[in-house]
Amino acid sequence: MILQQEFLEACTSLSQALENIPEALLQKAKEQNPWFDEYNVKKAIRAWTSALIEPNLALWLEKYFYAASPKAVAIIMAGNIPLVGLHDLLSVLASGNLPLCKLSSDDTVLMNYCIEILNTKLKIKIECIEKVKNAHAIIATGSNNTAKIFEAYFSHLPHIIRRNRTSVAVLTGHETNDELQLLGTDFFTYYGLGCRNVSKLFVPIGYDFTNFFEAIFGFGNIINHHKYANNYDYNKAIYLMGMEKFLDNNFLMLREDNNSLHPPLSVLFYSFYDSIADVKTRLQQLDPEIQCVVSKINLGFDRQLGFGETQKPKLWEYADGIDTMKFLNLL
Repeated sequence: MILQQEFLEACTSLSQALENIPEALLQKAKEQNPWFDEYNVKKAIRAWTSALIEPNLALWLEKYFYAASPKAVAIIMAGNIPLVGLHDLLSVLASGNLPLCKLSSDDTVLMNYCIEILNTKLKIKIECIEKVKNAHAIIATGSNNTAKIFEAYFSHLPHIIRRNRTSVAVLTGHETNDELQLLGTDFFTYYGLGCRNVSKLFVPIGYDFTNFFEAIFGFGNIINHHKYANNYDYNKAIYLMGMEKFLDNNFLMLREDNNSLHPPLSVLFYSFYDSIADVKTRLQQLDPEIQCVVSKINLGFDRQLGFGETQKPKLWEYADGIDTMKFLNLL
């Protein structure tokens, strides 16, 4: 069983190590996954070092307990954004259980660095695995297709299995330039690859996108990333050949789509609404697909955030709204 003080000290060491991560390791992470450029990796690191301070850790853990009889918990991690699997790992450790980590091939450099730091401070050692076996429970993150496989394969075990989700923003037309700039970070951070990235806007009928485009002009350098640019060029060509209507500022396309929340990379979908009541109903219907909602008005949505907050989750803000620590305490 991991003592609380031991866990807190391990988190402090991890935070310090992330603050001083070697530049060579950043380069190695980028070579492994071209989406993990230095700017975005350091942004993820800043988010974690801000989270891993003792007051936050104490507030997070105050209502949970450590397992008297530790269980082996397999964590099948995603690798779409830097260190996305770290929260699950810390949750298993904080609950006093034994983590068995199946790392994503897209994020082994950064995760192994964190595991090495944690293992120097903890009596219980984190184990990295190639295949899941001898586990008492599963936490798995993947696509909708892999989720079906996970559910079939691990149905006999207690499990949390996460599917594709995304985030949306509801605009009124009265947002300030600063608010729209912050919304740009909700879309462009990590190139839009995370489930907390805004991928769709709900806007009032007659909404003029001019102010939105002006506010996000400063994100234009994103087109210099070759993988993002390839997606932008490809999707623009598809829309042009299909004679589809879209708005374009040479690094982001906006396209009306009333059915989907999941646009291709470099595209932001939008839908018009008649009233706020209409939006609330729509959000309720789409809840299984939504990670969080961004807006300046209260929409009564449990996972609602302010502009610019989507990629700054608190330790107690769980993916899909499922309390991971509660799940682990009930094993």
